Amino acid sequence: MGQAGQHIVKAFHSICRDCFTTSDVKIRGGNNRIQMKAVLRAIRADITTLNVDSIVNAANSSLLGGGGVDGAIHRAAGPELLQECRQLGGCETGDAKITKAYRLKARHVIHTVGPVWRGGDHGEPELLASCYRRSIELAATAGVASIAFPCISTGIYGYPVEPAARVAVGTVESVLCDSPGIQEVVFCCFSGDDLAVYERVLNPVSEEKTSNTQK
Repeated sequence: MGQAGQHIVKAFHSICRDCFTTSDVKIRGGNNRIQMKAVLRAIRADITTLNVDSIVNAANSSLLGGGGVDGAIHRAAGPELLQECRQLGGCETGDAKITKAYRLKARHVIHTVGPVWRGGDHGEPELLASCYRRSIELAATAGVASIAFPCISTGIYGYPVEPAARVAVGTVESVLCDSPGIQEVVFCCFSGDDLAVYERVLNPVSEEKTSNTQK
């Protein structure tokens, strides 16, 4: 790679780390082309207020609304969302379905059903990964450029936050390689504690530096 390419990579890495928590730049082998992947970032916010193309709903299998994020999205979107969801015939755990977003700022709501935590030995990681994978696939098909996820399954379904965050980030990173149209992925956290976990997962290098400094 030429000197100019090195400068570009270094500058982009610095900007993204300062502004967006994480960054991704790849240099492709022999032809020295620079490929910029989507920006992944974590925030603490109300997901129903985000100005992104699509938000993801941590739904139950009926898709007819419930508590937590699910209920908040249905209330903010209005009764039209429930009317459309009634036509979908529910959703299996690990799968996802897409609807309009109606009164939300987003254009789409992607409804996905996360697994209930039963100790981690009943396929929970694979099912949770499938939620993120299917959501990204539907978003890409719909031409979405930005998408926001809640912390799927970490509420009343009991999935521990840190392993859930690692599944979320790892799965999204791998799937985005096949979804070049998606430019931004937001992990929208409910609490400050959840946000701190996602920041550690997104910035393992920074976490390692902090740990070494404290030794």
